[in-house]
Amino acid sequence: MEVTILLGLLGGLALFLYGMQMMSDGLEDVAGDRMERILEKLTSNRFLGVAVGALITAIIQSSSATTVMVVGFVNSGMMTLQQAVWIIMGANIGTTITGQLIALDVGAIAPLMAFVGVAMIVFLKAPKVQHVGKILAGLGVLFIGMDMMGSAMEPLRESEVFINLMTKFSNPLVGIIAGAVFTAIIQSSSASVGILQTLADNGLIPFSSSVFVLFGMNIGTCITAVLASIGTNRSAKRTTIIHLMFNLIGTAVFTVLCLTLPVADFVAAFTPGKPAAQIANMHTLFNIATTCLLLPFGTYLAKAATKILPDSKQEQENISILGTLNKEFGRTRTHLGADAIHMDILRQEIERMISLAGENANRCYQAVLDTDTAVLKKAEETEGIIDTLNKDISQYISKILVSSNSGSNVTNIEQYFLITGNAERIGDHAINIGEYVETIKKKNIVFSDNAREELEKMQKITQKAIDKVLHREDDMTVWLSDIAAMEQKIDDMTRNYREAHLDRMRKGLCSEEACVLYSELLTDFERIGDHVLNIAQAITKIYS
Repeated sequence: MEVTILLGLLGGLALFLYGMQMMSDGLEDVAGDRMERILEKLTSNRFLGVAVGALITAIIQSSSATTVMVVGFVNSGMMTLQQAVWIIMGANIGTTITGQLIALDVGAIAPLMAFVGVAMIVFLKAPKVQHVGKILAGLGVLFIGMDMMGSAMEPLRESEVFINLMTKFSNPLVGIIAGAVFTAIIQSSSASVGILQTLADNGLIPFSSSVFVLFGMNIGTCITAVLASIGTNRSAKRTTIIHLMFNLIGTAVFTVLCLTLPVADFVAAFTPGKPAAQIANMHTLFNIATTCLLLPFGTYLAKAATKILPDSKQEQENISILGTLNKEFGRTRTHLGADAIHMDILRQEIERMISLAGENANRCYQAVLDTDTAVLKKAEETEGIIDTLNKDISQYISKILVSSNSGSNVTNIEQYFLITGNAERIGDHAINIGEYVETIKKKNIVFSDNAREELEKMQKITQKAIDKVLHREDDMTVWLSDIAAMEQKIDDMTRNYREAHLDRMRKGLCSEEACVLYSELLTDFERIGDHVLNIAQAITKIYS
């Protein structure tokens, strides 16, 4: 009998969690690639932020999934820590919808929802309709799993061992710890609250004891975000601290209230004889009241998290996520907002690659003018970073292409791949320029004043074009036109300087070695201009 009960519980829990994952995937398919823009617009103030967090969590019925998404957004720089505070508060409110739906016995039509959802996926070909079908099917499977767990638990009403175990939860500390541990294990507060409702409906745990287990479940749900923050930057880790502080403060306040005031009796009076509804109402009250209590202090929560986990010197010096791209992908690929997170991380690293290539071009040019070989070591180190970025980005792009849920991402990724190749070539030309220093020093080559002036003008326009690429503007047409004009100017300057160079050669104003080297320098600068324009054209296709 015990084995049958265990198998029924495990099977029901599996369906419940799979149903939540289906809904999350469906929402990701519908809005994943637009998630960044949605959040930017709707987290401008605390009330909208709370509303967004509540709405998203109510749809996917998982505060853990929403919080993991927020951790990823903060880690990638798409969201500030302050914005994350409001989303987390809203997520805690939104997660209570599952309990309310269970209390309303929506599960009675769960098979119909699952059938309609699966029919939409199998028989209808429109992608958007299939995505909605996935959400609906997930919701149906979720409640079928809940009903399965309820049926499996019915025999436990006759088990004295289990009943004696449940009576121990009347101790507030034991109840809180039990709720936290159980939720941490299954990593879903919605599932654990649903199981608690099923226990209460079957008369296995009184409401007065279940409230403390419920409070602990709110703490245990933080474990998912904690696990997701491993390997992320400090801002992302602070997000999990805020999530944990929110639930610890709420638990402390409500535990004291329940021990000193008849709060449980007050909540139970609204739905007498309906334990599942009582638990759902207490869960809703806990999260709404805690949000109202802490909403004025959201800024202080962010400051407290920063105090608890201050910036380290190492992180301040190296904010880049170099070397973590593929690990980050592995952790976030199944969570809500994963596509948006992946694309933003990709954009950041590519922009860093372009910036490093531009810095190297400037550094190597200066080394040529100063005949300074000492600078070349730093240039070679930077080129090593560029090559590593090129490799990591290429691997990252491959993984996104394999797993991306959004067709629009594939088109953008193709352009990102072109951008990466052009950025890598800029770095190569920079090193070419730097390598001329050894020849200049070895052969004691001296450029004429006119040649130095021409090279300096060429370098300035090239660097200006690279800076322009890194600062995208609202009017992309004008932006691209400006960069194209700079590239054309580089071409014109190259042609004019070659003619002036030939004139100096005829007049015998420069040595043979200087002439050859000067010509190669012009070629490298011209090629850099070509690659900058290629990058700008690809960026325009992404954002057009």
